[in-house]
Amino acid sequence: MPQPEGAELEAVRARREELKAKYLRPVGERPATPVRGVHHIALVAKDVEATVRFYQEFLGFPLVELVENRDYAGSSHFFFDLGNRNLLGFFDFPGHPHPDYVETIGAVQHLALSVDAEHFAAIKAKLDAEGVEYLGPDRGVEDSIYVRDPNGIGLEFYQEELGIFNGESLHLDGAAD
Repeated sequence: MPQPEGAELEAVRARREELKAKYLRPVGERPATPVRGVHHIALVAKDVEATVRFYQEFLGFPLVELVENRDYAGSSHFFFDLGNRNLLGFFDFPGHPHPDYVETIGAVQHLALSVDAEHFAAIKAKLDAEGVEYLGPDRGVEDSIYVRDPNGIGLEFYQEELGIFNGESLHLDGAAD
């Protein structure tokens, strides 16, 4: 996709700074959220078995539930345990001609999954051994690897603690949990 350049790029950057000045509140002035956290993210799978093989057999995220979707006859709704009480859910919709993944408004650009250095190295080695294509850590970001699942969904394996971005806490109190 073409990136902005010149005056257009400067305008985009200036707008970002305006939004930051207007909406980004200092740590002590941020409102508390009424939400306990993300229970699960529900994504669409084109092939249940390929998705299970990738997440459970390849990445090691246990499949913890597989039921019929209550809203679409024949559709499966299934969940993987990502650890830390986080679930990743999928639906399939048999008979529905879903197009392939495209990066567009409302689409999931990627899910960033926090991993320690040991697991980061193990994931990279497994991707290399299986010949799975990925980006990073050669893009100047040494702590991230990006890969696409069988559905085209982007996953980032990120060597950063939860709630931390670029070494800085994004928590209300400024400290990691």
